[in-house]
Amino acid sequence: MVGPAARKEAAAHLVTQGLLSERRACWLIDVSRTGIRYQSQRPLLDAPLKERLLALATQYPRYGYLMLHGLLKNEGMVENRKRTWRLYTHVGLQVRTRRRKKLNRPRVPMLLPTRPNERWSMDFVHDQLAGGRRFRVLNVVDDYTRESVGQLVETSISGERVARYLSQLMETRSKPRSIVCDNGTEFTCKAMFFWSQSNMVRLDFIQPGKPTQNAFAESFNGKFRDNCLNLHWFRTMDEARERIEDWRKDYNEVRPHSALGYQPPSVFARNAA
Repeated sequence: MVGPAARKEAAAHLVTQGLLSERRACWLIDVSRTGIRYQSQRPLLDAPLKERLLALATQYPRYGYLMLHGLLKNEGMVENRKRTWRLYTHVGLQVRTRRRKKLNRPRVPMLLPTRPNERWSMDFVHDQLAGGRRFRVLNVVDDYTRESVGQLVETSISGERVARYLSQLMETRSKPRSIVCDNGTEFTCKAMFFWSQSNMVRLDFIQPGKPTQNAFAESFNGKFRDNCLNLHWFRTMDEARERIEDWRKDYNEVRPHSALGYQPPSVFARNAA
């Protein structure tokens, strides 16, 4: 059975080709004359939203439609994500993803924190400047609010430097009860041991070869590399620090987080306080 849309298209074709009058074509195909004259207002209503969607997709090229929908929803431009998906596919937006092999491993549940600053996680990320000089970034994340507590960008980061940086972070935030980290020499050195003892902060070391036990830091590292490091080419260390700090502010204050109901981490932290 031919649907209404197909009948309207057939009637319009007969009229535009001059084969039949509009009245005769509509009577023959059994379609309303007002139906073939109707002009949808959807393109006019969608124009501002489509323009903003394209602007956000250009600004955040690694965001999928759910992340873009979260940004649009926070701006009050859209409520139904189906509308965002329709426009997203209409303009041909798509984020390329690589398929990964799935390994069947027994999963050990990780106890989740119940309030801000109860548990932090930290880990290193490596990159290099345009001239080939390598540098490191120490990422510190609040496991409850998913906030980026801080990012230390240096060419070399020792255990003493990590201890000093954590003390600086605690000057502006409450002291965490524990910090999850791997078994790198920067975290297992004497400087970190004495720092944890003097500040009464427990260091929770993951098992060797088990990065999933530091899942919050690993997840943040992936977002940081995908949305910041892979999209910029830093010429100097000062430029790297400036760009990374701008990204950190955007991550905390603007970027919707799927695990937080598509709220930015800072908004979730204020509501949780």
